[in-house]
Amino acid sequence: MSSAPPAPAAPPALQPQFASVDDTATRLQAAGYLTDPGIATSVFLADRLGKPLLIEGPAGVGKTELAKAVAAATSSELVRLQCYEGLDEARALYEWNYKKQLLAIQANAGTGDWQETSDDIFTEEFLLARPLLTAIRRSESTVLLIDETDKADVEVEGLLLEVLSDFQVTIPELGTVAAVRRPFVVLTSNATRELSEALKRRCLYLHLDYPGAEREKAIVLSRVPELPAALADQLVRTIRALRAMDLKKAPSIAESVDWARTLLALGIDTLDEAAVASTLGVVLKHASDHARAAEQLHLN
Repeated sequence: MSSAPPAPAAPPALQPQFASVDDTATRLQAAGYLTDPGIATSVFLADRLGKPLLIEGPAGVGKTELAKAVAAATSSELVRLQCYEGLDEARALYEWNYKKQLLAIQANAGTGDWQETSDDIFTEEFLLARPLLTAIRRSESTVLLIDETDKADVEVEGLLLEVLSDFQVTIPELGTVAAVRRPFVVLTSNATRELSEALKRRCLYLHLDYPGAEREKAIVLSRVPELPAALADQLVRTIRALRAMDLKKAPSIAESVDWARTLLALGIDTLDEAAVASTLGVVLKHASDHARAAEQLHLN
């Protein structure tokens, strides 16, 4: 009589780290991230419900920075999986250290016991944990950032669905590795392709866009407090004008901050046409964007 298959491991218990939406906003701000009620609520609910948070929006609006801020606010280790075309299970989850295994096989050559050698080389000593497995195995507070998910192939989404549903991984040679503590999971997407509905169903969703003028000014001044407020106003107005153009790559918030630091370093106190023309390379990174901005801002 065959025995029943073992029951799947129970998902790890929730260990919420934020007391309320207000607590979330306060701690994120203390970590250097200026939030708003929608962002704070999404982060709080992802923490309280134990669901991954999918953050979608154009490049450079602070999606990755939000994950870093959550890690800082909760004193968590940030484990990052950077997605790209061609990413596979070996790079995302785990792989075996084949060079070390080969050396072990050569060292045991002549013993005549292949089964013993085979058992010896598929142990923890030869396992290379990649970001997904690393995050699952950690017993300490962890933020797992799956960055630019839309750049990965569709097949990777199947792997993510498996890992994020039960927070456990089966390694044929070692058995099932189940999370002791559920990581806080953030997935980011620049919306270059549509993610599967199955993956979206497992996540809470937050859309981030470029901030309004006042909020962007506050962000710039929080990162570059020495910048005069009047100059910050000029910078933000110019950045917003650039984003309104049909550019290949609109300036990100990080580039706004870089521009502010550039103006301070050069001792520029007024963002006039000459100042914009001489420093435009800080925020625009394509020749065609420079030409379009020069034409529309009358910098020639």
